[in-house]
Amino acid sequence: METMLPGLKSQWLAILLALQLPAAPSGEVTNVELQPATVQAFNRYVQLTEARINGEVSVPGRFLYVDVLPPERRSQALAALQRGEVLMERLRTMDRSGQTIEAPGGLIHHWLGVVFVPGATLQQTLALMEDYNHHQDVYGPEVVRSRLLSRQENDFKIFYRLRKKKVITVTLDTNHDVHYFPVDSKRWCSRSYSTRISEVVDADKPNERERPAGHGGGFLWRINSYWKFEEKDGGVYIECESISLTRDIPTGLGWLIKPFVTGIPKDSLQMTMGSTRAALEGKNGK
Repeated sequence: METMLPGLKSQWLAILLALQLPAAPSGEVTNVELQPATVQAFNRYVQLTEARINGEVSVPGRFLYVDVLPPERRSQALAALQRGEVLMERLRTMDRSGQTIEAPGGLIHHWLGVVFVPGATLQQTLALMEDYNHHQDVYGPEVVRSRLLSRQENDFKIFYRLRKKKVITVTLDTNHDVHYFPVDSKRWCSRSYSTRISEVVDADKPNERERPAGHGGGFLWRINSYWKFEEKDGGVYIECESISLTRDIPTGLGWLIKPFVTGIPKDSLQMTMGSTRAALEGKNGK
């Protein structure tokens, strides 16, 4: 009988565990608790990022990310957008001394996505974005359920049930406050802030239940989204910056948790931008 080498045996064991874990609730993988210092670092990161975004909105010619790129890079980016690609960039906000802002016990993920939708109008785009009762149809399967809870002029309170899959599967019940505001007749912005994120155990089963916010696997603790919409060049440019907060990567479980907490933020935003473009193209019969 052949004997398996110890190193090879451990690799096979890891593979077998990975194949079994997707069916397990996230809380069975590991539990962490969101700490005040982690939230404080995230809020500081958001404050500095919003100061930069506010400056861009108020200065003509600097509204979109592509507006401030060097000429050659800008031409390449615009050409890619015209071809229907999703422009994705990883961003990082530094503190006032130029140092990285670390979140103790957590990770801050900052991504930007841009699409261009030829033939679309600003009015069509805003109508799609504000139709929260149907976002599950636009952004599924990640958005499992969507619901408008209340609206007061340009302020919305919404609910999403999110399901994220990457090695493991995590279901989250989330609430968000969203505010829209015009810059001028061709440019609008919106900002979305999560107000509650709870992991769901045994989702869609009779005994499903929510974990208290800030407790559980720590796969998503906060998410803010900063949208810009501009009608020009025969269509609409749509830009979104997403800033999210997750747990850090624990020793010994990095092979399992790292793909989720580092891969999902980019994948999710890329899916969102592509789905938004596809939905608007569908409205224009393209």
